[in-house]
Amino acid sequence: MILSSESVTEGHPDKVCDQISDAILDAALAQDPKSRVAIETVTKTGFILLTGELTTKADIDFQEVARKTLKEIGYTSSETGLDADTCAIITSISKQSPDINQGVDREEDTGAGDQGMMFGYASNETEELMPLPIALAHKLVKQLSKVRKDGTLSYLRPDGKAQVSVDYTEDKPTVNTVVVSAHHAPDISQEQLKQDIMKQVIEPVCGDKLTPSTIFHINPTGKFEIGGPVADAGLTGRKIIVDTYGGIGRHGGGAFSGKDPTKVDRSGAYLARYIAKNIVAANLAKKCEVQIAYAIGVAEPVSLAVDCFGTNTVSEEKIISLVKTNFPLTPKKIIEHLNLLLPIYRNTAAYGHFGRDFPWEKTDKAQVLDLQRNL
Repeated sequence: MILSSESVTEGHPDKVCDQISDAILDAALAQDPKSRVAIETVTKTGFILLTGELTTKADIDFQEVARKTLKEIGYTSSETGLDADTCAIITSISKQSPDINQGVDREEDTGAGDQGMMFGYASNETEELMPLPIALAHKLVKQLSKVRKDGTLSYLRPDGKAQVSVDYTEDKPTVNTVVVSAHHAPDISQEQLKQDIMKQVIEPVCGDKLTPSTIFHINPTGKFEIGGPVADAGLTGRKIIVDTYGGIGRHGGGAFSGKDPTKVDRSGAYLARYIAKNIVAANLAKKCEVQIAYAIGVAEPVSLAVDCFGTNTVSEEKIISLVKTNFPLTPKKIIEHLNLLLPIYRNTAAYGHFGRDFPWEKTDKAQVLDLQRNL
C-alpha cells in the first residue's frame, strides 16, 4: 500500500492567510484573553482582505499585524509575489453574534462555540507519533523555507509545496515518490535548481527512507517564477488536511486558524490529538483515531468514539472509559488544561498543528493510562 500526503510552505497564499488570521488572534489574546475571534483572511494580487467577527477589549492595528506577518514570511517586494509595505489592506470585521455569545460565555461552564465533530489521530510510525507521509512533507517544506531564509538557496522565493508517497508494503516503510515545487527567481536554471533541491532539501530530510527506486519530481511543470498571491488566491482555512494528518485519519471539516479556543473546531481537534497521542504513547494501541462531537452552547460532548484499527492491546470500551476518567472534555476544562488562552497560534499556522512543540502534544497522561489499563 502506498499513501501520500502534501504540505506547503509558509509563503503559500493559503498559509499566508492562516498566519495573518492567527497573528490577529494572538494580538487579541495577548491583551484580552476573553477575546472572541473568528477572523478570515483573503489575498490576491496586491491586496489583503481581513473579515470575520471579533469581540475584544484589545486595541489592534490590523494593518501593522498583517504587514509584519508578510515581512516575516518573506513577501517584501512585488518580485516575490506581494509587497508587505505597499499592498492594500482592506478590513471588514464585526462583533460576534450575541446569539452565539449567550451560549458560550456562561459562569458554570463554557458552552461549545459551534456544533461539529473533530478528529484526532496518532501512530507509532514516527518519533512524533504522526503518519510518516505528512511528517516528511512538513519537514521538506520547512527545509525549503530554511534554505531560502538563511541564504543557502537565495534564489528561492516564499511559495512552495511538497508531497511524499510512502510505501508500506514491507515492514520498514520507504519513500516511493517525492514531489517538490519551489518558487524561484528567473535567473536560475532548472538543472541547477533540481540539483540544489535534491542536495539541500530532499536528502537531508528523507535520508534513510529513500531507496534506489525512489521517484523524484522537482518542479515537474518546469519553471515556477510566478508564485504567491499573484499566481493563486489565498484563503484562511483552505489547507485543513495539511494542518492535520495529510489525509491519513479523518477530518471533521472545520478549519483552525483565526478562531479562539472556545471554537471547538480548534480546541476539540487539539484535545482529540492529545487523547490519541497519549493512548499510543501508553502502548494501548499502535495507532488511534479519536472522534469528539459537540452541540453549540452545550459544554459536554454529545459523543466520543475511539478506533484503534485492530492494534489495541485492551478493549476500545476500556480505552473510552479511561479517556472519560482522565481527560478534560468540556471547552472550559480543555482551555484550562492545555493553556489555550496564550498567544501561541501564529506558530501553528504553518507546517502543521500536530507533531510539534505545542501543549496538546504532551504525553503526560501516558503513564497513568498504562497504570490503569487493567483496573
